[in-house]
Amino acid sequence: MSINPDLQGRSYPAAEVYDVGREKIREFAKAVKAANPAHFDVETARALGHRDLVAPPTFAIIIAQRADALLVEDPEAGIDFSRVVHADQRFTHHRPIVAGDRLVAELHVDGVRAMGGGAMITTRSEIFALADGDQREKVATTTSSILVRGEGQ
Repeated sequence: MSINPDLQGRSYPAAEVYDVGREKIREFAKAVKAANPAHFDVETARALGHRDLVAPPTFAIIIAQRADALLVEDPEAGIDFSRVVHADQRFTHHRPIVAGDRLVAELHVDGVRAMGGGAMITTRSEIFALADGDQREKVATTTSSILVRGEGQ
């Protein structure tokens, strides 16, 4: 199946809520070798002006990849995940992610470019923290490019 060129401009609404916990932050920080004490010690994070532990900047990838999965799993997209190569990832942070955040992400397909028998797909995830009622606070924007290799590539 080939990549659907009509994906460009498509959006996938926020679905599953991701609850950011202290242990999730600590485990991620250890995995990426982030040594800042504010990732591990609540009092240190609070002394720096945060309400709880602060996640390393790349922690946003967890929420962004959950949103990316909506695209990859969409049968209309025509993406065979076994043929995907991750090409680029960028983060723009609007505020730090901290323990206690309840995050959701909306995915937007910003570009689809045919390349040989495959395609380069650029997506943007807008990550929001849920607040009281229907309020959402913008936390981060991630931009990702994936190459979906064509047959024989």
